[in-house]
Amino acid sequence: MRGIVLVVPFLSSSNACSFPAIYNFGDSNSDTGAVSAAFGRVPFPNGKTFFGKPSGRFCVGRLIIDFIAERLGLPFLNAYLDSLQPNFQHGANFAASGSTIQPVDGKLFGAGFNPLSLNIQLSQFEQLKERSTELYNQAKTSQIKSNLPRPEDFSKALYTLDSGQNDLQFWLESMREEQVKASIPNIIDHFALAIEKLYQEGARKFWIHNTGPIGCLPSMVIKYPPKPGNADQNGCIRPFNEVAQEFNKQLRDTVSRLRAQLHDAVLIYVDIYSAKFTLITEAKKHGFVSPFEYCCGNWREHDAKCWEKVIVNGTFGAAICNDPSKYISWDGIHYTEYANHWIANGIMDGSFSDPPGSIPNAYFISHSV
Repeated sequence: MRGIVLVVPFLSSSNACSFPAIYNFGDSNSDTGAVSAAFGRVPFPNGKTFFGKPSGRFCVGRLIIDFIAERLGLPFLNAYLDSLQPNFQHGANFAASGSTIQPVDGKLFGAGFNPLSLNIQLSQFEQLKERSTELYNQAKTSQIKSNLPRPEDFSKALYTLDSGQNDLQFWLESMREEQVKASIPNIIDHFALAIEKLYQEGARKFWIHNTGPIGCLPSMVIKYPPKPGNADQNGCIRPFNEVAQEFNKQLRDTVSRLRAQLHDAVLIYVDIYSAKFTLITEAKKHGFVSPFEYCCGNWREHDAKCWEKVIVNGTFGAAICNDPSKYISWDGIHYTEYANHWIANGIMDGSFSDPPGSIPNAYFISHSV
């Protein structure tokens, strides 16, 4: 029998939030400190505006996951790998910049990719759940418990996933588009397995992002200028975006299958692609400069990352722009806080969700009939 999803609105915004915790999995789009903890601090000017210092995020300020936490009335998520005074009472973040859905090995991706792929992030979650439950049950003071998730909250938490961009981007840089499309089913199988494993661990509420328009990233447009006929009306690389769209189609079909299979779970498919593409298409309307301009770094002349300085004829710096709020792209790859805020508002009001439902003004309850 198929599960029916009912959307039950809250009576008021003052009610207790629907989710006591968030557990997030993904890549740099939602990494709040894993790479900083594992491999060294993400340098300034990342974090410049909202935090005033490096915050572990590849962004001038907040990420979409930060705005989701704010909307739920929850604190920003600590990275699981952050060993300095983390608090996991309201969830944890396992996302790691540069990570992939598929397990990383030398044959698949070569050197340089983050080894903290989705399967490793799941292992970290399992370890957190097991150890925190043990410590919580042994704790003799409320002070100790205040830093740990309540065991019963694991089944009530929101599980957010945003991954896949790095899998596609790496292959697009080394294969023809049709070869990449042929590899997508294997990526999706790993993604589905991750959801099923989380379900086995007690997860029941899933918020699943598809992948964004890779062909619109300024870094990709600069490195791989579209050939005649391969650019869309916005100037994005059409074949690259078609690969992302094929990934998203297969992901959506898989989410639909899992809905029928996992009867007491709720799986919300979030069309982040359409949200981002809408912003790119309507950049001027919303007060942004061209979506192919970026605020920090220099991809055009020197391939310099946001925090890197290149000396040419005595002086050159990959300087930050004067007003990041006018830019969609922060560093040619990642979005600015201001773009993230616009996108977050769009997805959280349910406009890009299947089935439709906002956070937190609606609470998703699954019933089997």
